Amino acid sequence: MSTPQSPHPAYPSTSGPGPGPYQQTPAPGTYPQALTPGPYQQVPGYGPYQQPPGSGPYPQPYQQAPAPAPYQQPYGGPGPVGGQGPVGCQICGAGPAAPVTVRGHQGMLVIMRFLKREGVFCRTCALASFRDMQADTMVLGWWGPLSVLITPFTLLANLGALSGIRRIPEPVAPGFRPPLDPGRPVFRRPAGILALIPMGLLGLAVFAFTVLLAVGLLTGASVGGGHPTLTPGSCARNDATWPEQDLAPEPCDSSDAELRVTTPTDGSCPAGDYVAYLEYSEDGGTSLCLRPLKD
Repeated sequence: MSTPQSPHPAYPSTSGPGPGPYQQTPAPGTYPQALTPGPYQQVPGYGPYQQPPGSGPYPQPYQQAPAPAPYQQPYGGPGPVGGQGPVGCQICGAGPAAPVTVRGHQGMLVIMRFLKREGVFCRTCALASFRDMQADTMVLGWWGPLSVLITPFTLLANLGALSGIRRIPEPVAPGFRPPLDPGRPVFRRPAGILALIPMGLLGLAVFAFTVLLAVGLLTGASVGGGHPTLTPGSCARNDATWPEQDLAPEPCDSSDAELRVTTPTDGSCPAGDYVAYLEYSEDGGTSLCLRPLKD
């Protein structure tokens, strides 16, 4: 009795080196066996696998990059602001240095400009910035109605900054460029000399206003056209034509005295007396009588 043949007979392999005979596929309905990783299998007919030199079966462990070297200031100057080492001037790089703020003002009739220069400066660069800003403000800061009042306060604020600049030690660490030239002091420059004119006029105006205010308070008159205060028993003169009144206090022994101030009797002034406006009374609500001293 003969043996039945397989429905899928094996195919014979071709001659020569190469893969083995054809393997039969699994029967329908069966799940193919999962392949498990194993050692490297050499393919028949080929040479053994050559691993690249210097590499292992797994990637090399992570190598941490070396830490960066500390910052070094170019040209041998000091370190940056906020870093390690001394703080250098942001203009020339010299040290020591300190924060400095210098302000300026420029008036232009209708508009104005507020200027400011701030940073970390050495003593030399800070002094140069102060002198330049102060000289420019003394010449250009007065040309406006409000600028006349703002400029003096700006100049005084810079004097406070100057006291801080003088406390900065002289530079000892070299920088990467030459420092700014401070130049001459402010009042030895042409700009400082010209600035004495508006400053003198402003001082004269303040002095004149103070004198007028003091005289007005002493004489009982207020600056700005207000009425003086009259008291009973005093004398006055009228600088207007009746019935208009422009009364001013006057000593009773003076030849210019025209009226004597009295109080009303029973709420009215005697015949022949004038009634003063209420604005001339001490409290602004009591009538006063004006009796003529001359016929």
